[in-house]
Amino acid sequence: MKKFMEEFKAFISRGNVMDMAVGVIIGGAFTAIVNSLVEDIINPILGVFGGVDFSNVKIPLRGDAAIGIGSFINAIINFLIMAFVIFSIVKALNKAAEAAKKNKEEEPAAPTTKMCPYCKSEIALEATRCPHCTSELK
Repeated sequence: MKKFMEEFKAFISRGNVMDMAVGVIIGGAFTAIVNSLVEDIINPILGVFGGVDFSNVKIPLRGDAAIGIGSFINAIINFLIMAFVIFSIVKALNKAAEAAKKNKEEEPAAPTTKMCPYCKSEIALEATRCPHCTSELK
C-alpha cells in the first residue's frame, strides 16, 4: 500500500497532471460563459428570426410530463460554439508556432569558418595563417 501511495504521489505531482487540472477548471468556467452566450444572446436572436425560443420547446407526453427538446437543442448549440472556439484557438496557436519555427529556420547561422584559398582546408574566420599549409591569408 505504501508503494502504491508513493506512485500516486509521483503521478499527481507531475506537471502535466496539474496542467490538466487547471484546464478542467478553466473549461468549467468557460462552459458557464458559453451557456450564458447561448441562452441570453443567441437564443433570443434566433427567436426573433424563427419565432421560436428553444428553451421552451417541449414534446408533451401524458399529463404534465414532457421531453425538453429545447434544452437538448441548447446543449447542441453550446457544444458547437465551444468546439468552434477551441478549434479557432488551437488553429491560431498552431499557426503562431509554425511561424516561429519558420522564422528560426530562415535565419541562417553566421559562418564561423572559411576556406583556405591555397589548400582548400577549412579554417577559422579570424585566422591570418592557414594551420594546414602555413600560407599567409589576407
